Parts: sequence; C-alpha cells; structure tokens
Amino acid sequence: MQDDRSVQPGKIKRPGKVYLVGAGPGDPGLLTIKGKKIIENADVIIYDRLASPRLMSFAPPDAERIYVGKRIGLHAVSQEEINRLIVHKAFEGKTVCRLKGGDPFIFGRGAEEAQTLAQAGIPFEVVPGVTSAIAVPAYAGIPLTHRACTASVAFITGHRKLDAEEADVDWEGLAKGVGTLVFLMGMTNLPEIVKELIKYGRPPDTPAAVINWGTTPLHRSVIGTLKDIVGKVKDAGIKPPSIIVIGDVVKLKDEINWFESRPLLGKKILITRAREQASTLCAMLEEKGAYTIELPTIATIEHDDHAVLDEAISRLSSFDWVVFSSENAVQFFFKRLFSLGLDLRALSDIKIAAVGPGTTGYLASMHLKTDLMPQQDFKAEGLVEAFKGLDIKGRRVLIPRAEKARDVLPEGLKALGADVDVAVLYKTIAPEADPKVIEELKDSDIDVVVFTSSSTVKNFLDIVPTELGDTLLKRAAVACIGPITSKTARDLGFSVEIEPSRSTLDCLVAAIESYFAG
Repeated sequence: MQDDRSVQPGKIKRPGKVYLVGAGPGDPGLLTIKGKKIIENADVIIYDRLASPRLMSFAPPDAERIYVGKRIGLHAVSQEEINRLIVHKAFEGKTVCRLKGGDPFIFGRGAEEAQTLAQAGIPFEVVPGVTSAIAVPAYAGIPLTHRACTASVAFITGHRKLDAEEADVDWEGLAKGVGTLVFLMGMTNLPEIVKELIKYGRPPDTPAAVINWGTTPLHRSVIGTLKDIVGKVKDAGIKPPSIIVIGDVVKLKDEINWFESRPLLGKKILITRAREQASTLCAMLEEKGAYTIELPTIATIEHDDHAVLDEAISRLSSFDWVVFSSENAVQFFFKRLFSLGLDLRALSDIKIAAVGPGTTGYLASMHLKTDLMPQQDFKAEGLVEAFKGLDIKGRRVLIPRAEKARDVLPEGLKALGADVDVAVLYKTIAPEADPKVIEELKDSDIDVVVFTSSSTVKNFLDIVPTELGDTLLKRAAVACIGPITSKTARDLGFSVEIEPSRSTLDCLVAAIESYFAG
C-alpha cells in the first residue's frame, strides 16, 4: 500500500469524491438503491469484512477492489491505514466507495473517516445503510419495541473494557431505565455484560437472545435469560459476528419468527453451473435460506467457425422449424443473427421448438412464442417424442447447438422423416477454478453439490484438487438435474442422492428441499 504522502493535494487540481456507503447487515438485498448506484460508478471500492461479497458483482469490471477487513485478533489493515488509503485514492482523482458493513455511523468509525476527509478538503457524502442493530433482530423475529413490552431501546457497543472504572457505559441507567438493550460487537464481553446488568438491577430471568451472522444464510440464534445465556451460547459454539438482544421483546420470537423457518436455512450448497447461468439457481436456493457457493466447472464460448451457421442463417426462410435444446443455444444463435444485420422478423414464418421450460422462458423474454415443448420429459428424447405427434416428414429443421452434443435429437428427427441441418454455435470448456473459492471450500462443510449437466460432473473432477473433491463428495449429498447427468455422475463413481422428477430448476430446488425435510 502506498503512503498518501506520495500524492499531494497540490499535484492534482481537484480530488475525487468519496462516498461512505452503508452496505447493510449481510443480506445483499438490504443494500440501498443509492448505495448500489455508487458501487456501479466507483473507480475504487474499499470494503470490509461484513459487507456481502455479492455486492462486488455491482462493481465495474475495471474497478479497483481493496479489502480492509478486520476481525477479532486479526486486523488486515489498521484504521489509520484505512484513513490514509481513502485520502490517497481521492487525491488520485478517483471516485471512491468506502463500503462499510451495516451503517457507517453506528459503531462503524465512519464518523472518523468523514472527519479525516473533511480535514483533507476532500468532498464526500454519507449514504446510510440498514444497521444490523435493527435488521438482525427483525430477521430473528424480535421487534425492538412493542406496545405490550417496551417503548425504549438502546444500542451499546460491547467491545470496550466494560468493568473499568473509566468505562463510559451507564450500567444502572441501562439496567433500570431502558426496555430493550442491543449490544453490537459484544460476544467477547458477554459474561461481563450479563454480570453488570444483573449487578445494577436487571432481573436474572430477563429474556436474552444472541443472533449469529444475522440476515445471512448462516443466521442462527440462541434464546435464554440473563442467568443462562452465557452457557447456552458456549454450548452452541456461537462466535462473532453476533448481536445480543436483552429485554421482554425476545419473548415474541416464537410467535413472529419468519426467517428462521426457511427450509434450507444454514445449508451450504455448491453450484457448479456456468457463471452466467448460476445466478438464477443461486437466487432460488437463497430464497429458501441456503448459503450458496459458486464454482463454475463449465464455461461457454462462441465457436470460432461460423461458416455453417452463417450459411444456414442466409437461407433461414427455407426452414420450417428451428429447434433449441438449451438457453445457450438461444443466446448464441440470436447473437450471431443480430450481428449479421437481421432481427426477429427473420423467423416470422418459422416454428420454434424448445426442450423445456427454461429455454421456453428465455425465448419468451425475447418476445418469441414456442410452438412445441415436451410435456414432461425435458430432454432430447422428450422433444423427439413431442414431434411424433406432428407430421414433419419432408420438413426442414435447423438445430443450432453446442460443438459436443448428443445426437439423439437430430437422429430422432431424421427417423421421423425430417430434413435436418445441424449448425454449431458454441463450445464448452473447463474454466480455471477461482483460488478464493477453493480456499473457502476447504473451510466449509458443504451439504450439497449440484450438477446441472454431464460436463459439470466431468469437469469437477478436473478442476477441483483430488483430495478436496473426495472430501466434499464424502460428506455432501450430490444433486443432479436429470437422469442423464445422474448417469454420468454414477458412472464416475458418485453417489447421487437427489434427482428431481422433472429436469427443471424449480423441481431441482424442490427436490433438495424434500431431501432435507426427510
């Protein structure tokens, strides 16, 4: 890291602007609209440990990303260094997003950073975030105020030396005068917090809750009272980051708990799908409460030889049907069609067939209606079966597809009398594994590994270190989207525990949910 003294204010006419942005408590959906816009336009993003990694997906590809996270016992970067870094990047004339977990001004030292910027003459804005002090209890089903319980709440930092004579915490005032107490960063001092509250008059049977990694899929909570919460937290192995809530409002948790009832909460699921397609599946699983990790074992790239495809497109009007066997086929076909100066009108008199709901939905997003789709069997065999109900003898059919694909579809349609042309659009490759993801997998107890094609299974064995792969597959259930993928997995020695009745993402998610429901 460069010292900010290497870039002096006098060497640049105008410094850049700094935005102190609250990233929210962990759920990326709680980022504000303004915060998202700033991330999208930032030249530099300086972020800490509690800002969700998912927020980095909003950043421009060329944005500089600097991690300055801190946790107990390990400060990656000191606060003084962070201050110097922000100033240094601003004096380079850059737009800086200082992304802080929760809200910048709630025990986040955002005010100190703002003071530094003001003293340096650097323009800045503060973008408030949803503070964990409010959001985490809400996700645990604990309102901080309620007419039947209390009308007062206090937020207290819990990481100071609370028993020191010079401590600035009014324990007697908190114990006797405030209904709900919320302690942030207080896990290390939990025994002292309990002792001081009881000492100054808070009844030992006062309800208490400790919520770990609140609002995230790793969210879990422990409920007790002041007299037993320390032991319960220890038995549960709860560690930072956690929020401590003390007061009668904790009694309402059982009645209005909503987030912790999600069927996949706390389950860690590894997604091996291509990066551009993984987000949909991740979102569906996360809606059920799962924690997802993306390790793409397949990537799609445009084929380097367009001769056959271009020739087919040049005589597109001569075809009666275009058959799409995947969303990738749709994407790459229309990309090439549009690059040749054509538009959707080129298919005006052509019927369209799709292998399943996913591909049909992708076509619908382009305002294209699918004329034929299997009713149940969403793979090549099912599509051939669907065509048996039509008279396609002598009909001309174009199948744009991947370089390496099964011949079930073209051979099946030929057997029905169709005149079939196959045009290669794209090819699949095994990408290099992200070292950060590999490291995360070493430290994670994965519950499910999901495969959505035979290629994802084969490539998994190539890109994941053998020892790690063996460990993952021994302790995790294997989920495959359909029978073909399952067969490949079993042929390679995998034990497949989860396979949906229909080869769709909805059914795959439902099958994973059913597996854990027993």
